[in-house]
Amino acid sequence: MSNQDLILYGGIATTVLVIALYLIYWYREKKSIKIPDIPSRPASESTLNLRLQAYERLVMLAERISLPNLITRIPAGDLTVRQYQGVLIDQIKTEFDYNLSQQIYVATAAWQAINNLKEQNIFIINQIAQALPADIKGNELSRKIADLLNADPRVSLHPMVLEALNYEAKKLL
Repeated sequence: MSNQDLILYGGIATTVLVIALYLIYWYREKKSIKIPDIPSRPASESTLNLRLQAYERLVMLAERISLPNLITRIPAGDLTVRQYQGVLIDQIKTEFDYNLSQQIYVATAAWQAINNLKEQNIFIINQIAQALPADIKGNELSRKIADLLNADPRVSLHPMVLEALNYEAKKLL
């Protein structure tokens, strides 16, 4: 091994050691910081109204991104399967993004249910679209999605998400 290699490896080892020591110090300091508990207080009427409105909006979001409502509301027209796939996914993402702020008003489980519904619907659309030839009409994608949901309604998380949202909202009342 040449002197240059020894210097290079020594420099790397020293740098790694300094970074490791810094991270250990940072971790210990972080653990020693105590965050005071925020006292809980009863929800005011206006806070309760905001939370209930958030659940209402999430129910509307769940309905708007449910696959049966989505393919009914957005016809394929002359689009190809890939184009229609893109339109459906963009619509789901747009609806979801429009309601992102609602997560601060609802229970974590409720928001996670909405997020899971979004991800599942995008997954279903992508899987069915990938199984179809790219050059056929988008109506075929719409038909295959409807066929899947009609064959086994348990495929969709939609009913369970609505149930979770209703349960969480009723806990507020």
